[in-house]
Amino acid sequence: MTEEQQARDQYAILLEEAGRFHGDICGGIQIGTRMTMCALRKLGIADPKGADGKKLMVFVEIDRCATDAIMALTGCRPGKRTMKVLDYGKMAATFVNLETEKAVRVTVKHKREDGEDGGSETDFGSLSEEELLSVTEVEVPLRPEDMPGKPVRYYRCALCGEDVLDGREMNGEGATLCRPCFEKKKYYCVKTEG
Repeated sequence: MTEEQQARDQYAILLEEAGRFHGDICGGIQIGTRMTMCALRKLGIADPKGADGKKLMVFVEIDRCATDAIMALTGCRPGKRTMKVLDYGKMAATFVNLETEKAVRVTVKHKREDGEDGGSETDFGSLSEEELLSVTEVEVPLRPEDMPGKPVRYYRCALCGEDVLDGREMNGEGATLCRPCFEKKKYYCVKTEG
């Protein structure tokens, strides 16, 4: 069996696994599968959900289907603090080997027209890695409070009284605040009677 055929077979197996996790196989699942395969190979991580499980952290830059594929195939999750979701709306992810500190940022080259809804019929599995992806070696400075495990520290917000974990507090007006109180904006509004 050729190396190319082995890669296609591995892609088919991983695509099915990601599709089961997500609920279907769409373009985003195809892309996320390809991104994951590429990054793990570049970082020398062969068993992300087993022997290499404590070596990997991923920063995803979109809250769409590709993130589900990356989560399904790497075992990285926000709750384990091994996946950070930075919703920049970009089809991009940075994979970090915590043991070697090597990191690669993988982005998609596929161009969409402005306003296109992304419902492309493209078979992303048929494109070569070079056609589909751009890979850049990067550095990701990680602080102790970014790492998996128990919280390193916490502070109580002086305005709302809620706890803020692991260096996410803000200092302003002589007080320690959570980001929403510091920025004076929340994603929710408190419902009032009447």
